[in-house]
Amino acid sequence: MTEILIKNISKTYISDFKRKKKTAVDNISLFIDKAEIFGIIGVNGAGKSTIIKMIMGFITPDSGRILVAGKPPSDPDSRLRIGYLPENPYFYDHLTARELLAFSCQASGLDKKTSDKQIETLLTQVGLGAEQNQKLRTFSKGMTQRAGICFALVHDPDIIILDEPMSGLDPLGRRMVIDLICDLKKKGKTVLFCSHILNDVERICDRVGIMDGGILKKIYTRHEIFETADAVNNLEEIFLKNLGRD
Repeated sequence: MTEILIKNISKTYISDFKRKKKTAVDNISLFIDKAEIFGIIGVNGAGKSTIIKMIMGFITPDSGRILVAGKPPSDPDSRLRIGYLPENPYFYDHLTARELLAFSCQASGLDKKTSDKQIETLLTQVGLGAEQNQKLRTFSKGMTQRAGICFALVHDPDIIILDEPMSGLDPLGRRMVIDLICDLKKKGKTVLFCSHILNDVERICDRVGIMDGGILKKIYTRHEIFETADAVNNLEEIFLKNLGRD
């Protein structure tokens, strides 16, 4: 079952200063199935975040169409099934981590019993159980990132979209997030995420799309990644080859 369908989407921006058109996404098509972990990698400005923003309905494509769980991103029913972590999450500094998640639960219509269980489980999974009553303004970047991941997951969505989820995390934090994403897959959840950390993408993704200059260069399955390159630095070799830098 296809959870996210992208068909021939393009997006062009106009420069504020020179008024020149810049193509952020150029005629991209892809699909993501249920219980699949799909990663998108690319250099800065490749168009990764633009794709995510279009899937979320924050911006609209100039052409093409997007369906999330069979509905366009503008349909509120599609957004109810999505959990989202932006690249640079910002939360109210004076809330505690627990208060932040309680707010998310309330906005999602969860009852208190379900909310309390979800909050406890997620905070423990990402290693914030002991800091749950601290103000977010005291959190490091990595701790804020982990709180943001909890915020995206607390309403138990079917589709999880994460923009650079490993950003600011130390090795232990990355390990926790990797385990969490793998656990989501086991539960039948669909995960789409962008990352600059190729080793993490290589370890957990079922398929990986490589973007450059707004173009989806190629999509590799996990099997193809390990068949295409040597045993060491598989995805890095493939990535550089697609950018013409081998």
